[in-house]
Amino acid sequence: MTDQAPGFNAIVLAADRGRNDPVAVAAGVPAKCLTPIAGKPMLMRVLQTLRQDKRLGRLLLCGPKAEALEKSPELRQVVSGGIVQWIESQATPSRSAAAALAVLPDDLPVLLTTGDHALLSPDMLRHFLDRAAATECDVAFALAPYELVQGAYPRSRRTVLKFRDGNYCGCNLFAFLTPNGRRMAQIWQQVEDKRKSPIRVIGLVGWSAVILYAMGWLSLAGALRRLSRKTAIRIGVVSMPFAEAAVDVDNAEDLALVREIVARSTQP
Repeated sequence: MTDQAPGFNAIVLAADRGRNDPVAVAAGVPAKCLTPIAGKPMLMRVLQTLRQDKRLGRLLLCGPKAEALEKSPELRQVVSGGIVQWIESQATPSRSAAAALAVLPDDLPVLLTTGDHALLSPDMLRHFLDRAAATECDVAFALAPYELVQGAYPRSRRTVLKFRDGNYCGCNLFAFLTPNGRRMAQIWQQVEDKRKSPIRVIGLVGWSAVILYAMGWLSLAGALRRLSRKTAIRIGVVSMPFAEAAVDVDNAEDLALVREIVARSTQP
């Protein structure tokens, strides 16, 4: 890839439950993001993929805890060398996202992903950034068709979003494309704050949308239009043709699958 001016800054959310995280327990590491995959902490896999894309300028790492960071020579090196900027994680993912966005100037769009997106590849990243920028929206996120993911990895258990025109899995890739799009982190925070009160969460999106979704009558495009109107934020979606884009490391079963995929990909 030829040199070019950065078009995005990037945030990686890498907080977890420390040694109590089931993946960290299975791997025997102080934080989930330090779990080795093919001999390399999975967070380093994510950071190295991001560093390969010349459109990305500043890389901001939110988490893991300072004491976990100190136990990883690789992470210490990229942080101390100024390659990656580290900040403390907050109590929830939405608060971490908001805190990280507040550090970055709003003159460039921001890519956000997670430290457990161990299979993130340059092709996935290129596909998402190209199409997110082309949406002309304030914020965009990636989804992979459930049939694609299920066909490739039938034993993988993924959360499924069911719409009238198709079923999808999240891919932990988000783009805050305009200053207005950054307000989505605040709305995300409202949803987290109200998660123990379903009625108040429903109030954020509207009863009609909830009913239509429950009945299987809501299309993905319809959901985006409704949410865009409700929030005054233009929301777009990028369909990912990579089944692996929907596979992150949430549990020990995911870890085994990711290690198997990486091992196959490195075989001659």
